[in-house]
Amino acid sequence: MDFDLFVIGGGSGGVRCARIAAGYGARVGVAEARFWGGTCVNVGCVPKKFMVMAAEYGALAEDARGFGWDMTAGGHDWAALLAAKDKEISRLNGIYRRLLDNAGATIFDAKASFIDAHTLDVGGKRVTAERIVIATGGHPTGLDIPGADHAIISDDIFVMPDMPRRVAVVGSGYIAVEFAGVFAGLRAETHLVYRQPLPLRGFDTDLREALAEALAQNNVTLHAGTTPAAITADAHGKHLALSSGEVVTVDTVFFATGRAANTRGLNLAAAGVTTGKKGEIPVGPDFATNVPHIYALGDVTDRLNLTPVATAEGHALADTLYGNKPRGVSLENVPTAVFSIPPIATVGLTEEEAAKRPNGVKIFVSKFTPMRHTISGRTRKTLMKLIVDAKTDKVLGAHMLGEDAPEIMQGLAVAIITGATKADFDRTIGIHPTAAEEFVTMRTQTR
Repeated sequence: MDFDLFVIGGGSGGVRCARIAAGYGARVGVAEARFWGGTCVNVGCVPKKFMVMAAEYGALAEDARGFGWDMTAGGHDWAALLAAKDKEISRLNGIYRRLLDNAGATIFDAKASFIDAHTLDVGGKRVTAERIVIATGGHPTGLDIPGADHAIISDDIFVMPDMPRRVAVVGSGYIAVEFAGVFAGLRAETHLVYRQPLPLRGFDTDLREALAEALAQNNVTLHAGTTPAAITADAHGKHLALSSGEVVTVDTVFFATGRAANTRGLNLAAAGVTTGKKGEIPVGPDFATNVPHIYALGDVTDRLNLTPVATAEGHALADTLYGNKPRGVSLENVPTAVFSIPPIATVGLTEEEAAKRPNGVKIFVSKFTPMRHTISGRTRKTLMKLIVDAKTDKVLGAHMLGEDAPEIMQGLAVAIITGATKADFDRTIGIHPTAAEEFVTMRTQTR
């Protein structure tokens, strides 16, 4: 055959799998039809975090006055931000290509689809491979309501020529709350519309409540327990009709209502690969589909849709197939962050999940004003929380909302994965003065 391994998709998971496999000596081909680096690098976590940082600078300029600086946040240059973002993304695209080139993989800037279980159409060229990996990621989805064509999705934000002054964000997941913070931080009138009582379904309730409070303090108007009914447009803007009977008039309606697997157009039926109800590809612990020599990893499997998870899966699969180091990837205790303003970070079980365990749990919660804001005067709180097994004393979960939460949580994730107990936390000396030290000084049980 032409290749030992062919990878469809040039995102984080696909590139890692291809690069490591080629490093072991496998003949590897990789096809990417859109952009190297996938969603995360191009229309996801990397450019989004640049935008979050941009939104935070205005608040930092205001906060500096409390520390004696004569500073004022002036107007923001949206075009300059996009230009700087595009320059960095272009650099990262090049890095992904060079990684593959240096490993000896063959690159195809083309769409790939199945002809049969071992044969692909790659940009009109017939290619065969012993094994095939599907790592095509996902795409944002909108809502099927009247006037939905007047709304945008997350991909559109990164190429918008102008910053809207009035925005309605529909949804309450990662993307919704992050961009609500971006728009509000860049001084847009911002509305967040979601059907749940609180944002971020699936996260710990204390965190969700604290985030709703923080969003409101950051001038985001919350429309909780509400769904969009229709969108109309005229010279005055976009009119978003809500189930509550209210109509919100804005310049832009942004759907942040979920993502779906990129399986359309792959012609999976020709290879005999089955998909789930939403188009996702079910896999086993070895990442194999129902066709044993065809694998899938990352967001296209719709299991835990995080870039580092896809990267870890790609590396593990290459080690297993070509490195004589068979291994899998655990999806337990995976740390994650939400780059809201302020950010959230979490690892392990929520209180609601832990309460279902037979041993019972002890809960430790601390909420306080960060040191910076005792002087800046900004109304902002930090929340920290530990979930502890009442019998074994093991820390089952750690949760935080506050500045630097993602940086702090990475270290806590190591502790929790290695089985640290609350006693281990208690005997660790804190670094003072920091917010992080609160995690090792919480002594009073909340409940």
